Amino acid sequence: MKKELFLLLGTNLGNREENLSKARNCIQTELGGIIKVSSVYETEPWGFSSELQFLNQVIKIACDLEPYEILEKIKFMEALVGRVRSGFEGYSSRVIDIDVLLYGSEVVNTAELIIPHTKLADRLFALIPLVEIDGNVQHPILKKSMLELLGECGDSLQVSIYIEKKT
Repeated sequence: MKKELFLLLGTNLGNREENLSKARNCIQTELGGIIKVSSVYETEPWGFSSELQFLNQVIKIACDLEPYEILEKIKFMEALVGRVRSGFEGYSSRVIDIDVLLYGSEVVNTAELIIPHTKLADRLFALIPLVEIDGNVQHPILKKSMLELLGECGDSLQVSIYIEKKT
């Protein structure tokens, strides 16, 4: 049975718009049909300092894969787009980052994968585009809608529309 999968795309190296486009194409091929995409937002780096701003976008997909299959496909897609994993455990600039925000009402908490994303409620750059797509979707642990979490978010980093979604 297909579930709603929400992915966050982020890039701040190279041709950022092209990186997002390549990631969306890979997602369409590897994970299934894209149902909705948010506008593209330009955001300040979160958790580290860089003069390079990020472009972020949330994508909603109908997917029937198991969570670990999704993770393996994400690692494959990131490599295809040009991400090289350095082994560094902190936040850093990157060609592409694809994070699982939500997968239906799934809760996974292992060393390899955590769903819902642990920092979702703390990041405007994830909440704003997610609310744009579906503000009523519920956080399976916090039992609040994304719209409620956005209203409670203490993040003060700048998030602004870079490319508005065509309706």
